[in-house]
Amino acid sequence: MTQAVHIRRATREDAATLHALVVALADMTGHRAKVTSTVEDFEHHGFDEPVAFEGLIAEEDGKPVGLCLFFYNFSSWRGRLGVYIQDIYVAESQRGTGLGKRLVAETVRRGKERGADHLRLSVDFENSGAHRFYEHIGMWRRDDEDIYQADGEAFETLAQLDQ
Repeated sequence: MTQAVHIRRATREDAATLHALVVALADMTGHRAKVTSTVEDFEHHGFDEPVAFEGLIAEEDGKPVGLCLFFYNFSSWRGRLGVYIQDIYVAESQRGTGLGKRLVAETVRRGKERGADHLRLSVDFENSGAHRFYEHIGMWRRDDEDIYQADGEAFETLAQLDQ
């Protein structure tokens, strides 16, 4: 008999599972080549102080079928803590069951326990399924800002400015 899918907080012992689910997400979205993280990165940044992220794992019959990785941020304009979802993944077998909504809701509940009052995330432009999902659960796309990034050589160059 199949048990209901339950969601629990990830532990250090789940580092390999977290990494595997992130790789599955990258495979699903066609971005596997962008993943350079290791299981050790998840162990260190998720469970050694200072902890950089929290994770939720959804399981069915002991098998991982979903993931939500998130961290807290501070909005200087609001003066409030927020929650940022870095990655959310639901296995193909669970899509359309409401598991994604449950993962987001549990993330928001945990954020509220810490005093957060908003949720943010970013979505690949071409991931139309994710866009529809987030709009369906009441989120909206912001038109008033864009995300900028610096990594690699650009990141190193910025570190050297005005030295």
